[in-house]
Amino acid sequence: MGTLIPNRRTLIVSLAMTAITVTILLAMGRPPICECGYVSLWHGQINDAGNSQHITDWYTPSHIIHGMIFYALGWWMFVRRGWGGENAFRWGLPLAVLLEAAWEVLENTPMVIDRFRSVTANFGYSGDSVLNSFADIGWMAFGFWLALRLPVKVTVALAVIGELVAGYVVRDNLTLNVIMLIAPVEAIAEWQAAGGVK
Repeated sequence: MGTLIPNRRTLIVSLAMTAITVTILLAMGRPPICECGYVSLWHGQINDAGNSQHITDWYTPSHIIHGMIFYALGWWMFVRRGWGGENAFRWGLPLAVLLEAAWEVLENTPMVIDRFRSVTANFGYSGDSVLNSFADIGWMAFGFWLALRLPVKVTVALAVIGELVAGYVVRDNLTLNVIMLIAPVEAIAEWQAAGGVK
């Protein structure tokens, strides 16, 4: 019982939570796809109308890292601490999907959208399309799977590389996003603006 291997039941629960999240986002009035009218596999601009509207973008590594972090959380809870009993480790993936889904819903509320626009590099952010949120949950699950399959050192190295590459190319990543959302730092804002991010 050293890894969070899901079984059929927990996979079904994870898929059901994803479907519920899609339904909630549609009910919130989020656009199903980019309002530009097409779907792209990759969208590389972070400050235009296509940001967070397609399948992958410069924030995809952040969602993969979410999966790695959620794997570590589940491992600590269900394996290290033994919470929930002998078979609780099967619930690591549903826990990860629940956390990611909750973030996708919260992220698309007016309050958080306004916060992103006012203090992060995403000054033009208008929320995610439902397709993008669905893809983000999938990318998180991919990160969870990587953490399940790879040695810890390799997983950490991949997370660091993802952060460094995104930080270098667009001057934004998961770490910077969290800092700027919670406690904005003027020096970071200036650095991002100097790179043309804002």
